[in-house]
Amino acid sequence: MKYSSIPSAQSVVFHCKSRGIKNVVISPGSRNAPLTIGFSNDPYFSCYSIVDERSAAFFALGMAQHLQKPVIAVCTSGSALLNYYPAVAEAFYSDIPLIVISADRPGYKVDIGDGQTIRQESVFEKHIGYSANLKQDISHATDIVKKYDPSLFPKDYSLENLQSQIQNYNDAELNNALKEAINQNSPVHINIPFEEPLYDALENLEIAPFCVPEILENSSEEIDWDYLAQIWNSCEKKMLIIGVNNPDSINVDYLNVLANDDSVIVFTEVTSNVHHKNFLPSIDSIIAPIEKSKNKELLFKELQPELLITMGGMIVSKKIKAFLRKYKPKHHWHINNKKAYNTFFSLSKHIKTDENWFFENLFKQRSEVQSNYFGKWNEVKQKYESRRKAYISEIPFTDFLAFQTICSGIPKNYQLHLANSSTVRYAQLFDLDPSLKVYCNRGTSGIDGSTSTAIGSSIHSVNPTLLITGDLSFFYDSNGLWNSYKRNDLRIVVINNGGGGIFRILPGMENSQNFETYFETVQDLELQKLCSLFNINHLEAVDKKTLNTALSTFYLPSNSPVLLEVKTPRLLNDKILLTYFDFIS
Repeated sequence: MKYSSIPSAQSVVFHCKSRGIKNVVISPGSRNAPLTIGFSNDPYFSCYSIVDERSAAFFALGMAQHLQKPVIAVCTSGSALLNYYPAVAEAFYSDIPLIVISADRPGYKVDIGDGQTIRQESVFEKHIGYSANLKQDISHATDIVKKYDPSLFPKDYSLENLQSQIQNYNDAELNNALKEAINQNSPVHINIPFEEPLYDALENLEIAPFCVPEILENSSEEIDWDYLAQIWNSCEKKMLIIGVNNPDSINVDYLNVLANDDSVIVFTEVTSNVHHKNFLPSIDSIIAPIEKSKNKELLFKELQPELLITMGGMIVSKKIKAFLRKYKPKHHWHINNKKAYNTFFSLSKHIKTDENWFFENLFKQRSEVQSNYFGKWNEVKQKYESRRKAYISEIPFTDFLAFQTICSGIPKNYQLHLANSSTVRYAQLFDLDPSLKVYCNRGTSGIDGSTSTAIGSSIHSVNPTLLITGDLSFFYDSNGLWNSYKRNDLRIVVINNGGGGIFRILPGMENSQNFETYFETVQDLELQKLCSLFNINHLEAVDKKTLNTALSTFYLPSNSPVLLEVKTPRLLNDKILLTYFDFIS
């Protein structure tokens, strides 16, 4: 094996390997050569080369999201590091352990006009779990370092002692950073200054880094289960909302208890990966008709919970946010080991534990409560489901009908990735097969890395991956296709409505030139040419008949990925969606 001759590069590779971190996404560069040499020459690591740093970071994020383990992203100095920022922010808000390792210029070359040099230390300060700014080795390129920064060499110094101090400091920082990534599922940033020469390699390690093994930490907070059970048993109207959640993370026995409790309604989002016939999966289909009702005040009061329990990550539905911010629960508990967002401005208790431990202890003291809370809102659910079916039979081909057709036809056990904006919101309205595992970058809700995330996630997936995305999101992240890791069973559906269709749903200047140019961003790019560039089979649908025809072959085995472009009428989509809520009302 080959190792970089630079001690800090050796240390980083050693620390990552000692903790079982295997996957490394590398963006080509020169300054990061010491890291590339160390990772790529050790067969323990699985290395992936992605040129575009923004895409590379989302690729790594998707892999970490799927594996629920840390994944490394390595880049060179300068603006390369800044291109990681969107993925770092997503990882920060979604609790994904993305490990960013950046090569840097020596401190004495920063802000003197040297090329490809920026202020890299702690650059992600507001959106990172830990920033480890390693010290520059002085045993490497000693004469150059002494020439440009003699302050690093005090009088009567011993080179060996000084380097030993640097090694100890760097080991401590690496231990701190990797502990945060592993224990807290947080993104971390490790920044390392390297002096030239960068490409010298050794056959054997010359250092012995000090690694502190991670011990998974459990919350030491005492939970008063008697108090929680007392509140639970006294409330006739209990509402649970489950946001972004890893597949199969909540014990089905506890879900069955909730589903058969007349005092409980459970709202699930498409990203929750939680299913039961008694749960309410289309939140907006419940709330929108109330908003349009003459008796909305009375109905909202009837829906208003006494106890609200939230779990999982970010919530998509704006309507549930608006409702609960006005009609506040008496108690709001959030269940999470790490953090609790006060989304509804009513948070009364952050219960620092995982969902299964919470239910196991709470249900030991659970008692039946007489209530018609579930019964009433389950009737509303059945009514809107019937009305939705009738509506689908009447409407012309649009985004709404396309999504219903696509969502109902996804093969079992697929891994489904949803882009943001319109895509995830439409998907909220329809039922998905419980065998699907659903992912979406809801931490920051950006459109900037959906394709890269899906492809990164697909790498270690046992089952095929489907990405459903909009045209702007897809074009925005087209570099996500610029790699050699696309599996032949990758499937992509692009809903091409000629622009940012979600903006037509919002009140404003829908018919103005400014709206079309600066909000909707009308486009007429040809997806087929992009598919040809990246060796992807292209299918096209323009109506229900051609969509069904395309779907009949779309999922069949193939020798390359397949993209289905679904063209829908830009000026009609918003009207059909908004009319849906009138129709079910």
